[in-house]
Amino acid sequence: MDFAAPIERVLVLLQSVWFSFVARFGVSAILDIAIVALLLYWLLSLISGTSAATLVRGILILLTLGFVLSNVFNLTMLQFLLRNSIPALIFAIPVLFQPEIRRALEQLGRAGSLIPRTTVVSPNTRLADTIARAAQQLAERRFGALLVIERSTPLGEYASKGVAMDALLSTELLLNIFWPNSPLHDGAILIHGDRVLAAGVVLPLTQSPTVEHMGTRHRAAIGITEISDAIAVVVSEETGTISLANAGRMVRNLGEARLQKVLSILDRSSTGIGTNGRTPGWRPRERSEAREKRRDTAEKRDDSEPDAA
Repeated sequence: MDFAAPIERVLVLLQSVWFSFVARFGVSAILDIAIVALLLYWLLSLISGTSAATLVRGILILLTLGFVLSNVFNLTMLQFLLRNSIPALIFAIPVLFQPEIRRALEQLGRAGSLIPRTTVVSPNTRLADTIARAAQQLAERRFGALLVIERSTPLGEYASKGVAMDALLSTELLLNIFWPNSPLHDGAILIHGDRVLAAGVVLPLTQSPTVEHMGTRHRAAIGITEISDAIAVVVSEETGTISLANAGRMVRNLGEARLQKVLSILDRSSTGIGTNGRTPGWRPRERSEAREKRRDTAEKRDDSEPDAA
């Protein structure tokens, strides 16, 4: 049976529909609609999974309910209040959605440069080896730790709130910083290249409702990677497990070799992140639901760590 003729008729029909659509609305109108649709989709994907999504839903429900009631029952005063509340709401948007707007601008800034840039992380494997070895020793001793590796997004505003160090990165230095009851063991450390910039750093906690079961260190690790391209390595004080956060996502139960491999991949390319926010080849190990629940419960008890890490 020959399908060439029906396919040709369908193509001709689609072509005629397209030309009639363009002739009626114009190319500029179609381009305008496409740009606005992409912008709205990007904004919705940006707030998806955050507390801002719930806030937007509440505002839309409130406005919709108000307009419906005012028009159905002809409520003049309510119509007046709704009409005059729209300009005030526009001015309130930067206040209500300040974290999301900042994250969106930072993403545009990171993606806006067409000139390839070398990653801030050390070009050799020394950084990955040192951090992986230190994380393994910290995990064996059950010393809680949070290490943040600065990349292209500067984190000077957080480093300035900690204790300045500017020390050469080494396993011994990390063990001393996170030794229990030491002055700096409760905060995070910021690493730039092969140097420790600051210790005892307070980091922003993630606002995602899906991580409420996690301890403070883990929420801080996800929080700093949501607003920057930094990498965060977490060692749980309660369970001794090693986790790595990147692009607002976390993979847990890493060993020294696996952590070193992931850090080396991120070291070689600062743009090697997959479409799902993870590095290619980075897949969390499968675990049973009972084991996952026990680990989450233990990490929640890990909040003997104070608020910043």
